[in-house]
Amino acid sequence: MTLNIGVLGLGSVFCGPYAGLITRLEQAGRVKLVAGYDPDPDKRAAATDRFGIDTSFGRAQDLIDRDDLDIVLVLTSMNEHGSLARAALEAGRHVLVEKPMATSVPEATALLEAAAVAPGQLVCAPHVALSPTYREMHKRVREGEIGELHLARARYGWSGPWWGRWFYEQGGGALFDLGVYNLTSLCGFFGSVQRVTAMVGVAVPKREAEGEQVTVRADDNAHIVLDFGNSRFASVATGFTMQKYRSPAVELYGSAGTMQMLGDDWAPDGFEQWTNARGSWEMVGETDPQWPWTDGLRHLVDCVESGTRTVTRPEHAFHALEVMLAAQRSAKEGRVVEIHSTFPDFDYGAPAATAGDGRGKHDPRSS
Repeated sequence: MTLNIGVLGLGSVFCGPYAGLITRLEQAGRVKLVAGYDPDPDKRAAATDRFGIDTSFGRAQDLIDRDDLDIVLVLTSMNEHGSLARAALEAGRHVLVEKPMATSVPEATALLEAAAVAPGQLVCAPHVALSPTYREMHKRVREGEIGELHLARARYGWSGPWWGRWFYEQGGGALFDLGVYNLTSLCGFFGSVQRVTAMVGVAVPKREAEGEQVTVRADDNAHIVLDFGNSRFASVATGFTMQKYRSPAVELYGSAGTMQMLGDDWAPDGFEQWTNARGSWEMVGETDPQWPWTDGLRHLVDCVESGTRTVTRPEHAFHALEVMLAAQRSAKEGRVVEIHSTFPDFDYGAPAATAGDGRGKHDPRSS
């Protein structure tokens, strides 16, 4: 079975990381890229020239309505994610939507409701839970190797994008673009957040984007404190305000030990673990150093082929969105904000990578 793919959004996220993975899946005979849409005619023309696909659609909905599509990738700017993903699900497609799944709770709720009754599956980025490093850490945490989790810290940031002004407009921002990785990772270890306290703001009022000076209207700097209940806490530092760093991406502190993810959670480099019983550090290397952060697409293809559910569930992405919006509200109102949503634990009974699918041959950091 070859699955036909259509792509909404033909910018840098598609042209580098996702296109590379699609090409390898095509070479394995598992998918075929057949269609793409972008409001920018230059991007449509470039995709047609490079991939030989149909980009003649006047609207995103015209691509969604194409009756030979099995999977739709939503790789547009953030504000469009929720509505386009829902439309594709309602048209009977399997859908991968980049992060965040939406930019408001009502929009995300509508997407969840559509996913609950749609014939197709919904996979929401980020796909951090699929990396070998994360999977091994999650397994060890669930087996109690470092005891009960009490405290954690996570960070991810950089100096900020220059190729899209929408990152700095309402509905964009560092939380939605960067902080979502750490939140997804931490919640995967601890479970659902119960309360949020945060400081979120604009540290650099003017940025250069698309060759122009733009006024920053979305957050570019944030520090978030998460309360998971039973006096279990974690913090996230994120923003377009970090030039460089040399520190673990995620630190987990348990009653019997410590676990530290190296690299970034979207590009892990193994982890180190201390246990009181061992009395020394254990270094665990990343078994797939070129693991691509686009791996959710490979996983979705696996699940469609095998008829199984995906490891990550849309409820997890919804929870992360609620936490990010609560962080913004906490900063604005100067108070603790309660979180109401929950999500199921990762189900690693879903299929692993399929031999011959070409994983491990592309470094997303080079795109």
